[in-house]
Formats: sequence, C-alpha cells, structure tokens
Amino acid sequence: MMKPIILFLLGLMALNPSLEACTTIVISGKHTPDGRPILWKNRDTDSLQNVVEYFTDGKYEYIGLVDALDIERKQVWIGCNSAGFAIMNSHAYNLNIGDTSALKDQEGIIMKRALQVCATIGDFETLLSEQPKPMGLSANFGVIDANGGAAFFETDNYSYVKLDANDPKHAPMGYIIHTNFSYSGVSGQGKGYIRYFTAEDIFHEAKIKNLLTPKFILQDAARSLKHSLTRTDLTALSETIWKNAQFVPFQDYISRYYTSASVVIQGVKPGMAPDMSTMWTVLGFPLTSVTVPLWVAGGKHLPALVSADKDTTAPLCRKSLQLKALAIPNQQEYRDRYLNINILYNSDRSGVMQRLKPLDDAIFQETHRRYNTWLKNKNNKEEIAQFYKWLDDTISREYMALFNL
Repeated sequence: MMKPIILFLLGLMALNPSLEACTTIVISGKHTPDGRPILWKNRDTDSLQNVVEYFTDGKYEYIGLVDALDIERKQVWIGCNSAGFAIMNSHAYNLNIGDTSALKDQEGIIMKRALQVCATIGDFETLLSEQPKPMGLSANFGVIDANGGAAFFETDNYSYVKLDANDPKHAPMGYIIHTNFSYSGVSGQGKGYIRYFTAEDIFHEAKIKNLLTPKFILQDAARSLKHSLTRTDLTALSETIWKNAQFVPFQDYISRYYTSASVVIQGVKPGMAPDMSTMWTVLGFPLTSVTVPLWVAGGKHLPALVSADKDTTAPLCRKSLQLKALAIPNQQEYRDRYLNINILYNSDRSGVMQRLKPLDDAIFQETHRRYNTWLKNKNNKEEIAQFYKWLDDTISREYMALFNL
C-alpha cells in the first residue's frame, strides 16, 4: 500500500496536469516473446492533429510522428530509421530545477536529428555529448537499435544519465517505464505519478504472463481505463450501462483528453533487415482509433489514412476525433475532465471500442501473416505498398459501415 505522503503528493500533482505529459516504456528484446526490443509512447499534447511522414533529409531514411501544424516538419515525436534506430521522449518536470536558461523545448528537434544521423544507441550518446550547452532539453529519451540496444537517457540542459534496459540493475523486469519525471531528477517533483503506477501494475502482470507484445501494449495498456489511485476500472461499468449517458471523472488515466496518438516501435533482432522495424501507430485518440503498422522499407508512400491530405491533417485522425467528441462533448466547461463511458463501452456492446476491436484484431492478424513472408524477401516495397492499400480500404470501409465516417 502506498504511504499517505505519496498519496498526498499524487493528489497535488493531479490538480496541475500538463499538456506535455506522455507515458512511455522501453523493453529489452531479451524479455519479449520474439526477441525484438520495443518502444512505446502515449503522446499527450495540445497538438491533437498528428500525421506520420516519411523523410529523406538525412543520412538515413526515416518515418516519424509529427504535428500536422508543423508545416516545415522541424520536429519528430517518435520514429524509426532505415538503420534500425528508433527514438521517442517524455517530458521530465523534475530536471533543470532552478535553471534559468532561455533555450527550451528542443526535444522534437533533437529527435529528428537523431533519426537523420544515428544508427546505434552509441551514436545517440555521442550526439548528446557533442550538443552545444545548454541543450534546451528536459526529457527522458527512449532509444533502441538493430544491435539489441534498449535504453533511456534522462537528459537536462547540460548532462544525461543512461538507464540500460538490458542491465538487470536498471531493469530487473526487462523494461523501464517513464512518465513525466526522471529517476535522476529532484525527488518529490515531476508529474505523471498516477499514470506511472498504473503502467507498473499493467506491465508487471504482462511480464509474468509473457505478454510484452505490441498488441498487448496498444490494446490493454494504451487503452486501459484502470486507475492506480482510485483502484477502479471504467470498463467494468459496461456491465451495467445501457443506452443512457454515464459521465465519469476522466483524469490521470493512461489515455486522456490530450492524448493525440499511441505508437509502439517494434525493433529488429541482430541479423534482421534494419529497415523492417514496425511502427505500430494508433493515430488520434486511442480509444476511438485503430492500429496502422508502418515500415521504412515500404518507402515514401505511406497509407493515406495516416498521411497529411489537402487539409494538412490525416483522415484517420479526423475520424478518431469526431468519435472522441461524442465521448467527451465539447460544450461544457472542464470538457477534458469528464467522459461519457457509455459511448466507448456498454452492456449492449455497441460502444466505439467494442465495435472497433474486431477490426484492430484483424489488422494485427493480417500484419503478422504478411510480415513473416516479407522476412524471406530482400525487396518488400511492392508487397508493403499492397498491404497499405488493404489497410486504407479496410479501415475506411469499416469506419463508414460502423459510424458513417
């Protein structure tokens, strides 16, 4: 049981939520069923319109999640490159305490640069070491590479602390979770402690059951409606709710009003083609969206659903936000704090999540079937392009049939 002082601190932090407040994990390939390392990021931000883009502006080609309004594409928030290197971040609010440096918020810029030039975790460490100081950073950077590397770098304006997910001293369970504080930062400060404890509960059980997979992470962790402080699970209400609206407090869950995407990057094992890392992407609000897998090996023509169109936003993101607006209506004050759980789950099994799960399951099943055949080939671009078309057609058809979107 948590000590009273910890509960008190959690309560104070919940009163001041941050818009940059992500939940992340790095998992060593030594502890996943297939031996491939994993990054996961639930991105919380006020930039709710996100797209995925393919880049050729560096030493390595790469794909990454970007803000739709970042027209010049100066920042990337999670991505992987053709060398098998991948990176993400969460903001750390207990670093740089008392630092008055004017340079701030360079995390997206440094991640883009890392994807352009880094092939290994060692390359990223060199990149950090050579950055002019102060760096304008206050972040936990999660990274994996094609050599089996998996680590977090807790990084402030002048230095970093490396936590190796392959080292039992740093990761006795084979994974490291970060929300919005750093272990090396000022104790008792930071944010995201409730989400951290929720994720710890979820991943501890998953580790015991050997379920540290992208499917589990995106379906059971990213979309979890469990709360570590109140010890409640909102999905349990679906057994008693039918038709009528049922508003419930919606604070400090892993997915929140400001969650704009959930992405798992499943790296490669040594010896595999490095550009075959899989970027499993849930674009938009995770509770009203589905998973779209992507690969650098597929080339620049990504699925239309996750790419910017003539409106500069992604169709899947727009569809997701339209459904989200039903669950979190935009008319009342404090709209980000209350959820109509009936829209997502109910006893009639007509909730959005209940209706989308078969589609999400089918995408995972079809992806695994095709991916295993691609591993035997040297050139998969054409096959991946065909699969992207299948994804666009299937997802568009199902959203129209289920929700007229």
